Amino acid sequence: MGHSSHGAARAGMVRRCARHGFTLVELLVVISIIGMLISLLLPAVQAAREAARRTQCSNNVKQIALGFHNFHDSHGFLPSGGWDWDAQPTYQGGKPVVGADQKAGWGFQILPYLEAGNVSDAGAVVAIGTALPVFFCPTRRSPQTVTQPDKYIPPLTGTTVDHALCDYAASNREQTGAVRRYKPVRIAEITDGTSQTLLVGEKRLNARLLGQPQDDDNEGYTVGWNEDTIRSTDEPPAPDRYRDTGDGEKLFGSSHPGVLHAALADGSVRPIAYTIDKTVFKSLGDRNGGETVGEF
Repeated sequence: MGHSSHGAARAGMVRRCARHGFTLVELLVVISIIGMLISLLLPAVQAAREAARRTQCSNNVKQIALGFHNFHDSHGFLPSGGWDWDAQPTYQGGKPVVGADQKAGWGFQILPYLEAGNVSDAGAVVAIGTALPVFFCPTRRSPQTVTQPDKYIPPLTGTTVDHALCDYAASNREQTGAVRRYKPVRIAEITDGTSQTLLVGEKRLNARLLGQPQDDDNEGYTVGWNEDTIRSTDEPPAPDRYRDTGDGEKLFGSSHPGVLHAALADGSVRPIAYTIDKTVFKSLGDRNGGETVGEF
């Protein structure tokens, strides 16, 4: 009798344990629900991350615009667009030259106003090769360099040079904008109004070829008068390309969906939609054309 009751008790325990387990069907249902929840949450997480990256990119543009203005406060004119792509930064007495004699572009010229004066003071090789986070949109990439044969005239190293790249460009290649080749622009020359004139913004690239030297992404942020740092306003901006060939076609643009971030000559930062009217965008690029831009 005792053995029988013990056996019955053990059988009951087995049955109770069995009732607490998952069947295969139940397990598959749970996995499916978890999968659906993840698929619903993933876009929200990605959207939150992109929002944070866009905020950082907008802040980069703001810091660059402030660099332009602080440069103007110190020297009475904005940074120039530099001379030529094969001209290295100009120094005199171990210090960077300012004004029309500086052959490097605006990116090099504003370094002291981005808390990076130690970079420009360290000499051309260091400045050209130092990748600064402020020059990179986090949606597109982390700070990046490319190594190329030394093509400077006169040669800088005689071998190769590391070039720190840049995701931002000034306006414009037509030389009607706030940044001009050779001769710097004074804010007083921006007669259309600083709130109606584009200063600097994100540039369009071929995102598939990042890290490979491209015509508009190889000389880097220090370069003088080159599509790496100067873009056109004759055509409206466009999103990044994702092809095996081609570059950004000298256009403004970005890796963000729908918009790029740009600073006007008054220092304000605005999102500009790719759908902006061509005439309006061209007018934004003209410092003294007499146009009224209005809302955009």
